Amino acid sequence: MAVVYGMFELPNKIKVDESEKKENYARFIAEPFERGFGHTIGNALRRIMLAALEAPAIISVHIEGVPHEYMAIDGVIEDMTHIILNLKNALLRKLPSDEEIGSKECRTVSRILDVTPDMIEKGNGQYVVTLRDLAGNSQYEVVNPDLKIFTVTKPMTRKVDLKVAIGRGYVPSERHVILDKVADEIIIDSAFSPVRLVNYYVENTRVGQDTDYDRLILEVTTDGRVKPEEALTFATQIGVLHFQIFDQLKMHTLTFDKGESEINTDRDAMMQKLSLKINEIELSVRSTNCLAGASIETIAELVIMPEVEMLKFRNFGKKSLNEIKSKLEEMGLSLGMDLAKLGITRENVKEVIQEYLNQKAGAEVL
Repeated sequence: MAVVYGMFELPNKIKVDESEKKENYARFIAEPFERGFGHTIGNALRRIMLAALEAPAIISVHIEGVPHEYMAIDGVIEDMTHIILNLKNALLRKLPSDEEIGSKECRTVSRILDVTPDMIEKGNGQYVVTLRDLAGNSQYEVVNPDLKIFTVTKPMTRKVDLKVAIGRGYVPSERHVILDKVADEIIIDSAFSPVRLVNYYVENTRVGQDTDYDRLILEVTTDGRVKPEEALTFATQIGVLHFQIFDQLKMHTLTFDKGESEINTDRDAMMQKLSLKINEIELSVRSTNCLAGASIETIAELVIMPEVEMLKFRNFGKKSLNEIKSKLEEMGLSLGMDLAKLGITRENVKEVIQEYLNQKAGAEVL
C-alpha cells in the first residue's frame, strides 16, 4: 500500500563558493532543507568523509643493507626512525578503477637510488632525496614530490622498495597484513584518510514567507589525495549505500505530495525572471556591451553560463563579473545554474525562452 506524505523542501543544486575555493579546500552550500535536516545530513556527511574515504599510503619500506628501523645508515644524516617519520607524510594519489584487475592490491614501487659525486657536489656536500626520487614516474601520482625523505653526504647506490596499499582511516603497523613480506622489510603506520578537516554550519534560510528552513554549509579540506568535490561525492554514495540496507524493512511505499500548484507558480515566476532581456536590468554600459558581444540576450542565457567561461569573453573582466553576480544575487539567481527542471539546456535556451514569450503573448491576446 502506498502512503502519501506531504512535500519536503529540498535543494535543487549544490553551490560551490568560488570566491573561497582553493586547490584542496572548498565550501559547499545547499538550501533549503526542512528544519533539522541540515544537522542530520551535515553531521552524517562529515563523519563519513573523516572516517570512510579511501586513499593510497605507504605501508612498508625496504632499503638495501638496512635490517631494522633503529639503524643509522652510512653516508645518510638521518637515521631510519627519522626516515620512517618522513615517509608517513608521503601523499600518493590513485583512484582505482574496476577496469583495472587487482587495482586495490598492495603494489611495490622500486627504485635504484644512485647518488653520484657530482650530485653531492652540486648540493654543496649533500644531496636531498625527495619523494619524487623514490615514487616519481610510478603508477601513483605524487602529490608532494618535494617532500624530504633523507639527506645523503656520500656517494651511494641502494635499492629502495616502497609498498603502497589503499585503505581507510589510520592503521598502525601491527595491523598491516603483508603476505609477501621480505627479510629486512620495515612495516610502518599508515594514515589513509585523505580528508583533513570537515566543518559544517546550519543557518536559517527563507522559503516564501517562512524563514526557519535550513541552509547547510560544508567546508571540506583534503590533503590532495582526493579533491574536496570528490570527497563529498564519495561520502554521499557511501551514505546512500548504507541507507539502502534499511529499505529492506519497507512495509509501505511512500509517495510525496509534489505541490503541483505551488510548483507551477514558482515555475512561472522563475520563467518571468529568465525571460528578461539583459537591457531590462540595471547593468553598466561596459557589462551590457560585453554580453551583447557574446550574443547573450536574456537572463536565462546568462545564468546557464559557468563563471569560468564568462571570463573568456572579450573585454570581460573581474569588475564586470562581480557586478553581474551581485545583480543576479538580488534576483535570487546565480551563474552556472542547472535549469534542467525547466527543460532548459545551453543548447536549447534561446528556443525555450522564445517559446515561453510566444505563449505569454498569446495568452495576453486571449
